[in-house]
Amino acid sequence: MRNVSEVIEQYLKSILQLSDEGVVDIQRNDLADQFECVPSQINYVISTRFTLEKGYIVESKRGGGGYIRIQKIELNAHGSVLDLIFKTICSQIDQGTSEGLLYQLEESGYITTREAAMMRAAISRDVLLLKLPLRDEIRAKILKAMLISLLSK
Repeated sequence: MRNVSEVIEQYLKSILQLSDEGVVDIQRNDLADQFECVPSQINYVISTRFTLEKGYIVESKRGGGGYIRIQKIELNAHGSVLDLIFKTICSQIDQGTSEGLLYQLEESGYITTREAAMMRAAISRDVLLLKLPLRDEIRAKILKAMLISLLSK
């Protein structure tokens, strides 16, 4: 059985897909009531599963009529994907950010599940047994080289 966080994540992704603009506004308390959980559970799901690295922009407005707006970033043009890679990776990248980038590219269909798994394995901290910041610099070079090779067709 899936946990509440996974159910909430899938629900939010499904309503995002149904949205014409790829944007959804939610009331945190209403969503918590719907899933019979505490509002902080909604915060947790949004802050961990709807990050910029995973291809989402999250805005929140506090107060009486407050809401949380989640927007899916669409990678339509091939050039924008390469721009994203260069902006995200730079000269070094930590493991969490690199996994978020791979997740976003996989979700958008730019890389396969197998390609993403191979890249995750190659850039894992368990494989790159180096001290920081050297590990993040090597990870950036490896990841950038693999993605450019795959996406520069």
